[in-house]
Amino acid sequence: MEATTTFHDLNLNTPLYNALGDLGFEIPTPIQAQAFNVVASGKDVVGIAQTGTGKTFAYMLPILRHLKYSQQENPRILVLVPTRELVVQVVDEIGKLAAYTNVRVLGVYGGTNINTQKQAIAQGQDIIVATPGRLFDLALSHVLHLKSIQKLVIDEVDVMLDLGFRHQLLNIFDILPERRQNIMFSATMTEDVDALINEFFTKPEWVTVAVSGTPLHNIEQQRYEVANFYTKVNLLEHLLQDKDAFHRVLIFVAYKKMADKLFEALEAHFPDTVCVIHSNKTQNYRLRSIEQFRAGENRILIATDVMARGLDIENISHVINFDTPKYPENYMHRIGRTGRAELEGHALTFSTESEQEYIESIEEYMEKSIALLELPEAVEISKELIAEERPQIKEHNNPFKRIDDDSVGPAYHDKIDKNKKENLGGSYKFKIAAKYKKPKTRGDKNYNKRNKK
Repeated sequence: MEATTTFHDLNLNTPLYNALGDLGFEIPTPIQAQAFNVVASGKDVVGIAQTGTGKTFAYMLPILRHLKYSQQENPRILVLVPTRELVVQVVDEIGKLAAYTNVRVLGVYGGTNINTQKQAIAQGQDIIVATPGRLFDLALSHVLHLKSIQKLVIDEVDVMLDLGFRHQLLNIFDILPERRQNIMFSATMTEDVDALINEFFTKPEWVTVAVSGTPLHNIEQQRYEVANFYTKVNLLEHLLQDKDAFHRVLIFVAYKKMADKLFEALEAHFPDTVCVIHSNKTQNYRLRSIEQFRAGENRILIATDVMARGLDIENISHVINFDTPKYPENYMHRIGRTGRAELEGHALTFSTESEQEYIESIEEYMEKSIALLELPEAVEISKELIAEERPQIKEHNNPFKRIDDDSVGPAYHDKIDKNKKENLGGSYKFKIAAKYKKPKTRGDKNYNKRNKK
C-alpha cells in the first residue's frame, strides 16, 4: 500500500509548517503534492486540476518557500485572476500561508480608488494579486514597475479569455521581463488557452491530476425536468424548506436579470436569508454578500457563473443549477463549488424542454448520466411564462422592432424641424439686429456729430 504524502514530506520551512499547523492542514491534495517540486524547479508550469482541489496553495507553497526576504519596493511575484472577488480570496489565502513571514501582499482591482492603490504600491510590495485591467492601468501610470517580476501566475486563464482580457494579457506580457517563470493553473483547457501557452511558455511542465470533464466522485448529481421559470421557483421553494439538509446553498443562474428576479421571489419566502452577486452590484455589496454567505448569516447565495468562478467557500451543502449551462465546462465549475476538500457534496440541475440538449452534452462530456428525479407532488406546475419563454412574434417588416429588451437604444436622434438650429456663424448678431429692429444710430459717430450741429 502506497504511503500517504504529508506536508512534512515536502521541503517546506518552519514558517510555512507553523502556518499550515494553524490551519489544521496535514495532508496535501494531489495537485499540491505533485506540483510542489515542479513549480519549485523554476520551469514554466501548466497545472490542470478539478476545481476545489487547492490550486492556490499548489502554486503559493513552493513560491513562498523560495521567496527570500527583501526590502526592495518593486514586486517580485505577480498573480493574475479574472475577478475582483478572486483577488480578495487569493490575497486572503496568501496571508494565511505567510502569517509567520515578512512577505508583503497587495490586491488591486477595478471599481475602487486607484490613488489608494498607488499609495499602497509605493510603500513596497513583494506579491501583487490583480485583475488584468487594473494592473495595466497601474503599470501605465509608472507607479507599478514590473521589470522586477520573477514569477507570473495566471489563475483561471480560460475565464480571462472568455471575458475579453486577451488584449490586456498580451499588453502585460510585453512589459514583463522576458526571463521569468510562467505558472498557469486551471480546471479546464480550451483552444485559446492552448494557443496562449504555445506562444508565451517555454517547454512547460504539465501537472495533470484529473482529465478535464471528469466528474468529482464525491458529488451526488441529480436533475429535474421542469416546465418553466415559475415552476422552477416553486420547486426551489419546496426544496429549500428543508433547512437542515439545504443549510448552505449556492444557486447558479444564466444572467443578471434572472438573478434579480429569482432573488425577489426567494426573498419573499425566505426573508433575510438570501443574497445575490453579479457584475451590476457594487463591489462592497458583492463582498458583503459573499462574507455573509461564508459566515452562515445567509444560507442561500444566488450567483452568475463569472462571479462565483473560483470562490472557495467551505461546507456548501448543495449547488443548484437553476438553469442548465450551455457549456459542459461551466457545469463542471458550478458543481465543483460543493464537495470541496473531499467532503460529500450535492448538485441539482433544473432543465426545461429547450435545455435538454445541454443535458445531453454534459453527460457526453462527463461520460456519465445524471440521475433524473420525479417532480414532487407538492410542487405546483405554473402556466405563467416570463418574457424570455413566450413565443416570439416575428415582424419582418417592422423596422422599429426592438429585438433585445435589455439592449440600449440609440443615444442620439434627429431633432424635429422646429427644434433644429441653423449654424449662423459670425453673421448671427446682424440677423438678430435686423429681427429686433435695433436702432441704426447706435454707435454711429457721424450721426451724433450731425445732431450736435
